[in-house]
Amino acid sequence: MRISGKSFTIHLGDLLVFVNTMTADIEDNRAAVKDRGIPNGYVDGEVACSGEMEVDAANLKLIMDAANRAGSFRDLEPFDINTYADTGNESMKVELFGCLLKISSLLDIDSAGGEKHATTLPFEVTSPDFVRINDTPYLSRVDTDDLRVA
Repeated sequence: MRISGKSFTIHLGDLLVFVNTMTADIEDNRAAVKDRGIPNGYVDGEVACSGEMEVDAANLKLIMDAANRAGSFRDLEPFDINTYADTGNESMKVELFGCLLKISSLLDIDSAGGEKHATTLPFEVTSPDFVRINDTPYLSRVDTDDLRVA
């Protein structure tokens, strides 16, 4: 069997959360350089990772309970998001470190019904640990050796 969206287990910190959808996109601004119009190597650039998840009311409640314990939604400390899928034939693990959670779509009410309520939660990776894919870091040690989290 192949991996599908249904295969993934998702943890936000220590919370097991079920999502309707989730994305994570890496922006890597390395770029080729040219001499006299001819490619001749590359330069490093900034990196970023962001994404969003859509959760139903029951899973939003889990997150809001954690926010309540913290004092408010904005008092939530950045947390790691760990995703894992294993079908027996294939497996995939993606870890996103120090994710700062926001809310972008709190309400989308349709009085006709037919769909369960969903809230969209964008996030940004804030840790120099950045992203690991199947236990392999995206960034090199050279990228992060001199960084210290304040």
